Amino acid sequence: MKTIKVSLFSNTDVKDFVNIVSKYDFDIDLVSGRYVVDAKSIMGIFSLDLTKPIQVDFHTDDAEGIMEELKPYTVE
Repeated sequence: MKTIKVSLFSNTDVKDFVNIVSKYDFDIDLVSGRYVVDAKSIMGIFSLDLTKPIQVDFHTDDAEGIMEELKPYTVE
C-alpha cells in the first residue's frame, strides 16, 4: 500500500480527482481523521473536511502512474 496527502480546494478539483482515480481498477481510500471514504465517490469526498490535507491510500504496490497524475493535488 502506498500513501500520499492531497488538497482539494474546489468542486472542479474534486471532479478532476475522481475522474483520475476512477480510471484505476484497484481500491483507493481517502482518510480524514477517523473517516474513510472511497476515493471514487464524489459524495464521499464532499462529506470530508476539505479545508485540511487528506490522506490517500492506494491498495496496490504499483501506484507510480496514478501518483504522477495526482501530482497537482499532492502536498508535502
